[in-house]
Formats: sequence, C-alpha cells, structure tokens
Amino acid sequence: MTTTVGVVCEGGEGERRVALTPDGVSRLQRLGLAVLVEAGAGTSAWFPDTAYAAAGARLVSRDDLYLEADVVLCVHPPSDASRLHEGQTLIGLLQPLYDPGFAAAMAEAKVTAVSLDLLPRTLSRAQSMDVLTSQANVAGYKAVLVAANTFGGYFPMLMTAAGTTRPAQVFVIGAGVAGLQAIATARRLGAVVTAYDVRDAARADIVSTGAALLEFGSPVSTAETGGYARPLNTAELDALRQAMDTVVTRFDVVITTAQVAGGRPPLMIGHRGLSGMKPGSVVVDLAAGPLGGNVETSTPDAVTVTGNGVTVIGAGNLAAQVPTAASTAYSRNMTALLDHLTRGGELAIDLADEVQAGIVVAHAGEIIHPQVRAALAGTQERV
Repeated sequence: MTTTVGVVCEGGEGERRVALTPDGVSRLQRLGLAVLVEAGAGTSAWFPDTAYAAAGARLVSRDDLYLEADVVLCVHPPSDASRLHEGQTLIGLLQPLYDPGFAAAMAEAKVTAVSLDLLPRTLSRAQSMDVLTSQANVAGYKAVLVAANTFGGYFPMLMTAAGTTRPAQVFVIGAGVAGLQAIATARRLGAVVTAYDVRDAARADIVSTGAALLEFGSPVSTAETGGYARPLNTAELDALRQAMDTVVTRFDVVITTAQVAGGRPPLMIGHRGLSGMKPGSVVVDLAAGPLGGNVETSTPDAVTVTGNGVTVIGAGNLAAQVPTAASTAYSRNMTALLDHLTRGGELAIDLADEVQAGIVVAHAGEIIHPQVRAALAGTQERV
C-alpha cells in the first residue's frame, strides 16, 4: 500500500517556511510516495500552488489532508494537531524537550511523532537529514544582514572624498553552524570580525575562517554529546558572563548564537555589558526564545533599545525571514529522512536503527524517547 504524505500550511505569526517544496514533491514520488499539499502551503515562501500541481502533488483542503494523509510534514507542530488520528505520523521540529506535553498528547492519540531537532548529529549518514544545521546556516547569514541594516554605520572600511570610515567591529559568540556563517557573512561585507567559543574544536574553526579568536582567562573545556557542547556549570557561566560584559563594550555589533539542546540558552551578556556599549551598537540574539536567550534584555521576535542607545534584537526564528532558501534546505532534509524511513513506498519504523531511535518520540501509544520521558516526568513533578 502506497504511503501518502501531506504538507500542512504553517501557522504562527512570521512563519513563512513550508516543509516541502515542489522539487521535494518530485523526489518523494520517485520513492513511490503520493503527496498531498494543503492549498496555499508554499505561498509565503514563493512556491505557488501551480508549482506543486505541476510537480504532481494533489492540492487539498486542510480537512482532507488530515483525513487522507498517512504522514503529515510540518516545520512547527500544527496548532490543530489534535485532529491527527491513530496510525498517522507527524514529522517536523516538534521540540519535545521544551514541550513534552505535546509528545504525550501524540502518544495518547497513538500518533507516531518524529522530531528532527533530536537527530543524532554525530552520525555521518544523518547529515543529509540535519534540519538544525540547514536552518542555522540560513539564520547565521540573515543575522548579519539584520545587524547591518540596523547599524548606523558602514560594515566595510570606505575611503571617500569626505574622508575614511573605519570598518565595523563585529563580535560573534558561538562558532557552531550559525556562528560560522555569521562570521563568514560579516567578513564578506568588510567588517573586522572577532569570535569566541568555549569548545576547542570550534576555536580552531574560528581561526580557519580568518576571524580573530578572542581568548581570555583559562579556556573552558566542554565534552560534547551528540554533537552539542555540555551545559556550563554555574561557576563557569558566571565567570564567562563577567568576562563577556567587559569584552562586548569594544564592539559595534554583537551576534550571539549559544544554545543548549533541550535546555535554557546560557545568559552571556547582562545589563552591565549592555550599559557599557556605545550608543548605536547592535546586538542580535539568535538564541532568543520562550526559555530566554543569550542577552538579558532580549525578547523573542522583538526589538528593544536600551537607555544608552543599544539596539537588542531577539531573533530566534530568523530562518523564517529567508523562506525560499530555508524551505528549500528543509525540504531536502525532509526528503532524505523519508528516503531513510520508507521501503518500497511504505513507511517502515525501525527503532533498532540509530537514526530512528534518536528522532522517534512517540510510537504505538507510548513515548519511547528516553530524554522526552525524563522531561515529561520532570514537568509532572513540578506540577
């Protein structure tokens, strides 16, 4: 029996991405899958319904999609996910460590929930499915453009008849995928870039980009698990924040990208650091979200200006502002994943597989992911 894949229209203010592009439709058909697309799903990302129809997808209403699809693809969990029924599969960035209650609801409905933000990033065969990397790349690029658009000066050094202007001094905190892309983009725009990361390997990456590596005090060594740095302990984080509050005052633009998988982003810049920055300085916090961010005053999807004239931009969902490129990358990750999950045109859940064991959150009426079970237990204890 052929598996039918459905693509929902994303909700939420500012979200313009779509989980599958017309090119992705063609790829899934080559895998023997049938594709349904909710009418208008790709419009905000500049993929019209006619392009999906030409690729071979069937355009349907949301009601029909929930009724007919075996697998539902999304970027974020649909607000009406309660309409999913037993035997269906939901795939997207479900963030179950932040919202384990959603995973519990999917398990209760006997819906298989697959969350791409839990993908084991150290597995080489999972790289083509790595949505976090593809979207972080877009966000790092866009962060620099947002900063340049806000900053009141030039990024490059300019020599004109009116005199010479110095280049902007840009500081990037965190040299993961988003940070390295931010470094590269800022350098292409002509800024003088300095960067910092707590991880030894990331510090080597900074040097390889041609940016200046900021070093202060004793380096903090962090053992990595699953491709992520471990959270810093309280003493380490306090020492790092105190150092950062002094360092950031030297820069015109600061871009922060430090995150902890499933946890609160580390607070890297406090009020003291912001109050010491020059009027007109810009801070872009890519970690800003519901649990906080790297900057004390940042608010998700909001711009605030401090009393001393520093603009703080909470930008935790920047990839949505580059919807065509972000959706194209997301779609390629999704088709690679479905290639891995299907056999002969049918979905085949195999929890003995390392990739699937990392991303399948709920299946057959149970929460099977150990981290999500632990997160749910912690939530219930707090209640």
